[in-house]
Amino acid sequence: MANFESAWFVYGVLLLLLATSFVVRIEYVRIGLAAAALVALPLTLFRGPAVGYGLLVLAILVVNIGILARLWLRETKIRFSAEEEELRREHFDGLGAAAARDLIDQGHWISAKRGETLILENQAAPSLFYLAEGYAVVRRDGVEIGKLSDGALIGEATVLDGAQATGTVLLGSNARLWFVPAAALRAYLAANPGIAGALHEGFARALRGKLASANMRIAER
Repeated sequence: MANFESAWFVYGVLLLLLATSFVVRIEYVRIGLAAAALVALPLTLFRGPAVGYGLLVLAILVVNIGILARLWLRETKIRFSAEEEELRREHFDGLGAAAARDLIDQGHWISAKRGETLILENQAAPSLFYLAEGYAVVRRDGVEIGKLSDGALIGEATVLDGAQATGTVLLGSNARLWFVPAAALRAYLAANPGIAGALHEGFARALRGKLASANMRIAER
């Protein structure tokens, strides 16, 4: 019976480690390691061949809990302005506070005037843009095909792969923008794959929203 119970502990630890292997975000890795150590602790302390094993597992548990506590304290101290909080809520909600703060800091906030061109048709998007205030017009072959209102991401469909844009985007009003240059964004995401995964989810959601709006306009016509 003791061997049967011990086997369940071992299986539990191995399953937790397997699940942790698929995780990208570092805080989830810490949680997985701490959980695996917690499950393994009774086995190593009371059924292990040596006390040293138990102490080692206990050390793994304590270290990871300590790091998680430090990460939590760091996140509680992070602050966002109102427009940054809106950007985070709209498009970066899959990121923790620290990761969102770091990503937003890669870009710049600017005020732009009506008529300024953000993206040119048949050219790679120079930056990823977030339209905090104002609206933009999308044109293809000189014909207006759509509008983007405040809260929209601009350039998310092509900024990461450098593909040519299918339309020209210009501001239809004075606007407030956040932007990050395409090359800088690609380099940053290559070094931070966990953030890249969450950002792709935000991009996909933004594209689905634009597709739904386009379908509604077609239906109205």
